[in-house]
Amino acid sequence: MTRLNVLTGLDVLVARQLQPLHGRRVALLCNQASIDRRYRHISDYFAEAHRTGKVHLRSVWGPQHGLWGHTQDNMIEWQSYRDPRLGAPVYSLYGEHRKPTPEMLDGVEVAAVDLQDVGSKYYTFIWTMALVMEACAESGVEVLVLDRPNPIDGVRMEGVLTEGAYRSFVGWQPLLIRHGMTIAEIALYLQKKFYPDCRVEVLKMEGWRREMLFPQTGLPWAPPSPNMPLPETALVYPGMCLLEGTNLSEGRGTTRPFEIFGAPWIDAWTFCRELAGFNLSGVVFRPLEFQPTFQKHAGKNCGGAFIHVADPGQFQPFRTALAILITAYKLYPGEFRWKEPPYEYEYEKLPIDILIGNSWLREMIEQGSDFREICRRIAEDEQAFAEQRRPFLIY
Repeated sequence: MTRLNVLTGLDVLVARQLQPLHGRRVALLCNQASIDRRYRHISDYFAEAHRTGKVHLRSVWGPQHGLWGHTQDNMIEWQSYRDPRLGAPVYSLYGEHRKPTPEMLDGVEVAAVDLQDVGSKYYTFIWTMALVMEACAESGVEVLVLDRPNPIDGVRMEGVLTEGAYRSFVGWQPLLIRHGMTIAEIALYLQKKFYPDCRVEVLKMEGWRREMLFPQTGLPWAPPSPNMPLPETALVYPGMCLLEGTNLSEGRGTTRPFEIFGAPWIDAWTFCRELAGFNLSGVVFRPLEFQPTFQKHAGKNCGGAFIHVADPGQFQPFRTALAILITAYKLYPGEFRWKEPPYEYEYEKLPIDILIGNSWLREMIEQGSDFREICRRIAEDEQAFAEQRRPFLIY
């Protein structure tokens, strides 16, 4: 695999010695994965610039899992604090507030955003950015987005669009589940469609091409969240995150979350034989047994599979997860269940429905609808979004 020296928006900003922010009062939205190609964290650069008076760092904001990724699971809030090393308050945007308050924006001229997305609309960092854009539009604050690669490429798209009644923090605005966009492209899309009063500037990457997978960029990978340890995890995540809406283990509590799945009542070999009948492209299911150390079925022996992505160019993660859900519902009607709320600040609707963004797909599974029929309906949203996103692609 050819590796190229891609420069992220942060790398470009560092090469310019933070000049676009000189003399400005800045809030910084980042987390532990906000590193440059030399593994140095963005906060180090901003703290140094603050000490020398080049940039006035007013505050640092962190998304879900905390500024340094210290909260392991979903729905674990974290608290704001003051960081003596940075000389600034660190505000939590996953707790009492998910949208910056007037206090957080006090004196701020520009909010700099540097977050590594993973190419899927479930991943809440893009929705934290959306709420930052909303707050900044209301306060007249500019938003500067430092772009980063979509680790699962910027070409392929898959899934359905979130319907209005199923809006949640895993789908705050309509976006395809595998969206094929970078975080800066999403910011431009959100600005045009939903936050027209927000002033958005973008620091583009250099050297990135849409067909690239993350290993081809030559950039270092830092896990953007505790259960996203590898770029390979991101490849399966647009489908396997759906298992969070069920009583199937999505592999949390193992060393390869989302690539491993199963449950105590699954026979691994029977399940994998059934999956083979879907003739899914680019994927191999290897039967296995495992014991999660935490979360669902902790300490219990589970049957299931390891998902090997044999050909990323052919692999369709959303359709793969759909086949898994259909199989579990068919083979184990007495054991398989949809998870009950709450989930990601939604207390009434089923988690599976807000993850997908509608109820009709779950209902088609329950009714025993043909896999190909469901895929045809999914394709309608995919075709519609391909046209919607086109004006916002910057590479």
